[in-house]
Amino acid sequence: MPGRGHAPPRRRRDLPRSTGRYRQGAVPVNSPKGLVVETYPDTPALVAAAGDRLVEAITAAIAARGRALVVLTGGGTGIGLLKHVGAHDAAIDWSKVHLYWGDERFVPADDDERNEKQAREALIDHIAIPAANVHPMAPSDGVFGDDLDAAAAAYEAVLADNAESGQPAPIFDVHLLGMGGEGHINSLFPHTAATAESTRLVVGVEASPKPPPRRITLTLPAVRRSREVWLVVSGGAKAEAVAAAIGGAAPAEVPAAGAVGRDATVWLLDADAASKLKR
Repeated sequence: MPGRGHAPPRRRRDLPRSTGRYRQGAVPVNSPKGLVVETYPDTPALVAAAGDRLVEAITAAIAARGRALVVLTGGGTGIGLLKHVGAHDAAIDWSKVHLYWGDERFVPADDDERNEKQAREALIDHIAIPAANVHPMAPSDGVFGDDLDAAAAAYEAVLADNAESGQPAPIFDVHLLGMGGEGHINSLFPHTAATAESTRLVVGVEASPKPPPRRITLTLPAVRRSREVWLVVSGGAKAEAVAAAIGGAAPAEVPAAGAVGRDATVWLLDADAASKLKR
């Protein structure tokens, strides 16, 4: 739902309606998983709307279940969203929010490429959230040193430690995702073992096609442990991948196609990113 002071989403009238329930302003698409597509005129409007929507989702989760579990993403749009949340978070009780990461560059803790560092600068350092509620992935100069597999296994253990009894990981309320021009999400790239992983929830990536090469990432089974998955995407360079993912491409070829929420899969797009959707 758009917030005050920015443009409402453009309705995708060309897309078939689903019988599911959706928020006012969203344009549903036929999908057993409650697919929603919202288009905004430009990136600033997209960032503001996504930020407002996240504030609403966090407060709703706390009201319904006593806490909110959110998986963060990096990238310019994702970090811009966090800055917006920080400027409009008066309604959020941060003591009841837990933050996780969908992926991380396996670099030293003070490296500017780390998603954690960017998120702290954009939001976390400016809110009253307990340190125990922030769950970053290990850096390459942390307790596991340069052992990527040990760092990935440790994050899977973190998920298990914060799950309900007998469960391998929590059920996240919102998993935020950006997307690359070839359709990658988190550090899950087309035609890679990490994208094909069907059992483990966290894996190390030794040779990412995008630098830096060594990363830690949640897998598609972990992403799917989310009530809602939001793909927040801007730019015409990503339009073909957006259309392919929404059109049902194979996740091996377009990993974003495999990012599906238990209750809803929400695509929040600027006009350029939505430009290849079929009319």
